[in-house]
Order: sequence, then C-alpha cells, then structure tokens
Amino acid sequence: MRRGFAVFARLAPEIVRAVAPEVEGLGYQSFWVNHPGSTDGLAALRPASEVTTRIDLGVGVIPLHVRQAESIVHGVRTHALPLQRLLLGVGSANPGALDRMRTGISLLKAQLPVRIIAAALGPRMCRLAGELADGVLLNWLTADHARRSVEWIRAGAETAGRRTPQIFAYVRLAIGGPARERLRAEAARYAAIPAYAAHFQRMGADPLETAIAVDHPDALPPHLSRWESVVDHVVLRAVTGSDTAEEYVALARAAAPSPRPTT
Repeated sequence: MRRGFAVFARLAPEIVRAVAPEVEGLGYQSFWVNHPGSTDGLAALRPASEVTTRIDLGVGVIPLHVRQAESIVHGVRTHALPLQRLLLGVGSANPGALDRMRTGISLLKAQLPVRIIAAALGPRMCRLAGELADGVLLNWLTADHARRSVEWIRAGAETAGRRTPQIFAYVRLAIGGPARERLRAEAARYAAIPAYAAHFQRMGADPLETAIAVDHPDALPPHLSRWESVVDHVVLRAVTGSDTAEEYVALARAAAPSPRPTT
C-alpha cells in the first residue's frame, strides 16, 4: 500500500514549502492539496512543486461544475506544475455529474499529458471512473465500504475492456484533542452536503467513523493496518489543532510509511 499526505490548500505558501520536502523525505509517494471554494488548488500546489523532485503532486479535487476544463488546463500551465508528477483530481456535483465528468475527463486528457484522477462516491460514478480515469479518489468512507467501491470501479474498467485504474482513498488523520475538535467540525460540514449525506446513509456510517482520530501516535498502527490491501494508495488528510508547519511535519512523521532516511 502506497501512502500520501494531504494538507489544506489555504495554508500559507511558506508552510507548504516547509512541509512538502519533509513529506518527500519521509518516504510518502504523494503530496496533495484540496481545492476548497474559491481557493485555487493548482496555485496552492505550486510551492510544493518548487521544493520537491520525486514525489507525485495531487490536487483533490477541482469541481467541473464550477471550473471548466479549459480553465484547468490554463491553470496547470500557468503554475508550471510538473506534468510527469501531477495527479489532477476532478469531480462534479449533480445534476448532470456523470455527463460532465465524461466530457471533462475527455477534454483534459486531450490537452494535458497527466494522470486524471476522478473523485467518486456512489456506484455509478465509481463505474464511470473505472471506465475513463487514470485513477479514482474515494473520500469519507470506511475501509469496508472502500472494498465495495473498488468492486464498482473494477466493474467499470472491465466493461470498458481496460485495466483497473489506481485507487486512492482520502483518510482524515487527527492526533490529540484540538485536532479532534477540528475533525468533528469538518465532519459536520460534510454531513450537511446532500451528496455526502446520501453517501453516509448508503454506507451506514457516521462521517467520523471514516477517519482516524487518536490521542497519541502510538495508537496509529492498528488504524492504518485496516487499510492494507484495500486500495492502492491511502492519502492521509492531515487535520491539526492549528495550521503550523511544525504540527503538519509532526503528523507526517507519526504516520510515515518508512523510517526517515539518514544522510
């Protein structure tokens, strides 16, 4: 199981510049930012691209019902993001989400030599992502429901006569009381979004059941082990008590996939 690390896109650029190389040095395979509201995830990812050389860089995800594919292409080029390392995540809300994703993915693939990662919640979007995308990003789900989602994705890939795309899962991670409180507030915000409310109901789980929230780093291993052999790539979405570089680096170290290399 590969492991990624994700941070909030509204962090100050200097914090991203401090955290990204630490994450790369710890052995993570990807570094991600989100694309919340009017904050441009592509712009937020640029500082990470300037201070890393090997790690994949992901944005999860740009909403196609808000931003047109042509604008996304322009943003990737404007911010000079490294195409060979870019994981370009896109998604869409209803109505019309399936058609919009089909069209948007096709346009992006025609104009950018990057890996297109499709966000998917329900069975129809999972199947579409399996049919078209280079990767699929799952979000706010338990390991058990991820297994079900993987089967939907595989079914879509089989229908299209192609290999199953790489499957990613965003898993929120919080350590300590203040981080838990922020995680609880974020969970409540998502639970109020109709598409996610339907997702949680379909899954039969509370949003907090999809996250890892512990009091001490020593408690992490059994929670992380639940994801072994479930998806290809677990992306740990960092939730900290306050947005400092020190807290993000500490969290990355606590959940690192391998010991930090020595020089």
